[in-house]
Amino acid sequence: MKMSKDVSTGTTNLRHRAAQLMKNNSLEPTQCSDCNMQKNLDEAIANQLRLEMQQEELLSAHMEICTGFKYYTELYDFAPVGYFSLNQVGIIHQLNLTGAGQLGIERSKLVGQCFNTFVTVESQHLFNTFFAKLFKGHAKETCEIRLHTNNNSYIDVLMEGMAAENRQVCHLAFLDITARKHAEESLRWANENTRLMIESIADCSIIQLDNGGRVMSWNAGAQRIKGYTTEEIVGQNFSHFYTDEDVKSGKPQQELEQAVVDGRSINEGWRKRKDGSLFWARETCNSILDQSGNLRGFAKLTRDLTAHQLQNAELSAAKTVAEKANLAKTDFLSSMSHELRTPLNAILGFAQLIEAGTPPLTSTQQLGLSEILRAGWYLLELINEILDLATIESGKISLSQTSLSLIEVMSECQAIIYLQAQKRDIRMSFFTLDTPLLVKANRTRLKQILINLLSNAIKYNRDGGMVEVSFSASTSEWIRINIKDTGAGLPPEKLAQLFQPFNRLGQEASTIEGTGIGLAVSKRLVELMGGAIGAESTVGVGSVYWLELNVADEFQPASDRDEPAVPVTKIYDQNQQRTLMYIEDNPANLLLVEHIIEGRPDIRMLSAMNGNVGIELASAHLPDVILMDINLTGGISGVDALKILRRDPLTTHIPIIALSANVMPHDIANAMEAGFFRYLTKPIKLNEFMSAIDEALEFAGM
Repeated sequence: MKMSKDVSTGTTNLRHRAAQLMKNNSLEPTQCSDCNMQKNLDEAIANQLRLEMQQEELLSAHMEICTGFKYYTELYDFAPVGYFSLNQVGIIHQLNLTGAGQLGIERSKLVGQCFNTFVTVESQHLFNTFFAKLFKGHAKETCEIRLHTNNNSYIDVLMEGMAAENRQVCHLAFLDITARKHAEESLRWANENTRLMIESIADCSIIQLDNGGRVMSWNAGAQRIKGYTTEEIVGQNFSHFYTDEDVKSGKPQQELEQAVVDGRSINEGWRKRKDGSLFWARETCNSILDQSGNLRGFAKLTRDLTAHQLQNAELSAAKTVAEKANLAKTDFLSSMSHELRTPLNAILGFAQLIEAGTPPLTSTQQLGLSEILRAGWYLLELINEILDLATIESGKISLSQTSLSLIEVMSECQAIIYLQAQKRDIRMSFFTLDTPLLVKANRTRLKQILINLLSNAIKYNRDGGMVEVSFSASTSEWIRINIKDTGAGLPPEKLAQLFQPFNRLGQEASTIEGTGIGLAVSKRLVELMGGAIGAESTVGVGSVYWLELNVADEFQPASDRDEPAVPVTKIYDQNQQRTLMYIEDNPANLLLVEHIIEGRPDIRMLSAMNGNVGIELASAHLPDVILMDINLTGGISGVDALKILRRDPLTTHIPIIALSANVMPHDIANAMEAGFFRYLTKPIKLNEFMSAIDEALEFAGM
């Protein structure tokens, strides 16, 4: 250091000066008469110089001591830990600035204070024990305590102490570990919360496994689900929970291997409890890796889904039963429809013949015949609606949709209901459009819906009332058709029941005919086409029924028109008699068709009561057209007879028309796929029937 160097230089100078004085003060022996005086003078000079040298050396040592003290004082005061010196009764004798800063109190105010006053209540016993040990030996002691600070807070410190050699004081070093303790407390709290949360999950088994699949820990849910206590299962392999078959096949180990490869494996299957009973489990096994990616074990979560599995089985069984019941209902309705249509075919068929026959009927006869026809067609309508509803509810109906002109479809509906409105003097108002408005729908079903809504608007209207049909574009993708009437209207409670099947809303006792099925069928059909239907009503004012349909982008030719084809102009020679053979096992139906054909001198008719006879007659007489019942009894069915006729080169070219009381869509589709030329349903509609016969004769004459 610079100060030490200066002192050394001064000492060297003093020695040089002393030598010079000794030389200058030396006397010749001849000049000195008193040798003792000379000697004393030399010694005095030497002592003076020696004292000056010692003074310089002391000054140098003092300066070095001051410098070292300052250095070590700085190290002591500004050390990263707090230092305290306490006497035997715990009075603070000395401390550094860091220690004062830790407590937030000036150092001068801490000296003389009892250190114990800064120790929190919960740390008192720990500190007193630690402090007593310090004065019993020279070994270092450590402890962690909590201290009060000046701002009504506290700090956690790691304290290390040792008594001085004189056993009068002890020296303490404090390291502030408050942040670490907070982190430990947060981690402990999180771990405890996690533990409590895991323990509280009673419906889930949570197990920790080691690398070999041995149980290390598990929660209360695992004990509840699997029946083992913690003491019984910890250390055991988790394969205890698997069936013997699964253990033999190595399934437990395979799940662990999958978890190692993929990080997770998810499995379902039967697992075994302690008592041997089985439960259906859904398990997730996750591999646990350390920071280096080494496998530390597995976490396995298991849920008992036995009740859910049984419920699914019950639901599946119930669904199967419901489907069977629904199928049985559909089959029953189909069978009933067939049985009802067969006598209706005779009733309506002969009634139509009488109406068109000669001589003309009297007015009384005409009135009675009109009632027969009205009741017959109404009964047929009822049968159709019930069967329609059953078909829709069974989910066996699918609708092909095309782009349709709304004006065109509405005009056809208007023509159909015109006479019905005219009878009650009800005015009809239909919207008009300058440009075509296209909607996406099934043509047949859309007409059915619109006719039902328009008929209801007329039936439940007042005489001389009005029905107004308008439209509005709810969005660019939807069009709404509104049918407004001036009827009695419905209160809210009845409006809510409007689309329920067989619910006529109190009109059962009225003179207005109805079944309560039409609106229910319409709603389901609209929804099948992706649309919506609803109603608004005000008592005493009337009701508005609305129908929303998807707007179509471009026109597509409709392929599902339900109206009969335009009658074919017969180009064959009418003077040449053609042959029609009818294969039918019901005598009334045979008689009806015979009477119909009597009005056509250009056609002669052959009849057969079963399929086998019909095949023989067809091979022998080669008729131009064959009319065939589908459900023939006493032998083969109509479809089987068709197949035989198609295989015979002599009869393969003959057009065969199906005439049946089966009207289910799948029945019609199957028949057409089998190769029938046309499919007509009973009861016979004369115009439709004769048009089909002429079309088949036209085809046969080509």
